[in-house]
Parts: sequence; C-alpha cells; structure tokens
Amino acid sequence: MKIALIDVETTGLNPDHHEIIEIGCVVFDSETFEIAHTFESKVKPLYPLRADPKAVQVNGYNINEWKDAPSLYEAMSRLAPLTRDATFCAHNVCFDNSFITRAYDKTSFPMTFSYRKLDIFTLAWSKIPHDKLASWSLKNICIYLNIEPEPDVHSALNGAMKAYEVYKKLMKSD
Repeated sequence: MKIALIDVETTGLNPDHHEIIEIGCVVFDSETFEIAHTFESKVKPLYPLRADPKAVQVNGYNINEWKDAPSLYEAMSRLAPLTRDATFCAHNVCFDNSFITRAYDKTSFPMTFSYRKLDIFTLAWSKIPHDKLASWSLKNICIYLNIEPEPDVHSALNGAMKAYEVYKKLMKSD
C-alpha cells in the first residue's frame, strides 16, 4: 500500500481562517518502507496578517523567506500527482487533513488520496505504554523511541521525515 505522510506548517490552527505556508510529504511503500518520493514546498500566504504569532514562532515564517514562494495552486499541482491513490498519513491526521482538504477545495484540484487515513498519534498510542509519555507530541514520541526529534523551529519536510521514522520504528516493533 502506498502511504503519503504529510506535514503542513500553517499560519494558525483554523483551516477556515489560516493558511498552509509549507507542505512536506514522504511517499513510501507500507511493506518495504522504501521511499518513492519526497516533496517540500513553501507556500506564499495570501493573508499573512492573519498569522497567529505562536504559529509563526514554531514554523519560522518570515515574509522575506516566503516572498518568492509558490502559490498554493502551484504547490498543490506538484503534490497531487505524487499522492494519487495513496493513504493519507500524518501525526494528528485530523489537523493536517483538514488543511489539505481545504487546499484542494481552494485550488479546485480533485482529491487524489484514497479514502483511507492513518494517524501516527493513534498508532503510537496503541503501541507505547501510556505511563511512558506525559504528552503524545511527535517530539515526545521521537524521544521515547530514540529518534532525534525535530528542532523547535522546524520545516514541514523535517516533520514528515520524523513521522516516517516513527511509523517505521513502530511497525517494525511487532
């Protein structure tokens, strides 16, 4: 089964108000874990003044680094063919999927993912003893699994790669 592990960086938490400013994706085979594609794109926001200051701090958004970034349409036109018929996967799948679904709506691209969704949080929660983690953040799961966590200010591809490493380690632990 083809899995597309997605991480988005956004200007806030509300997909109806905030925007994707970066997309990272790792497409891999669920049985062999072989990576077929990686994808990374900054996305130029249309409404940068709507950005939540906390979100900007976490993802390192700065207007100068994004001034030549592609539009959401351009980024989605490059992502869509890579994810055709893939299972959507993310750490906190509801968050990333809500922003990606809105991106498909905004750009009028047809949804290319299969109907299946995988959540790294749920997978970790099912395999890690619950008394071992105070919080189920990707950072804490990485630390528990002896995977170097992503830095505090991070990119979408880095997040997707860390989630891929977690997925691989959890699935190989059976």
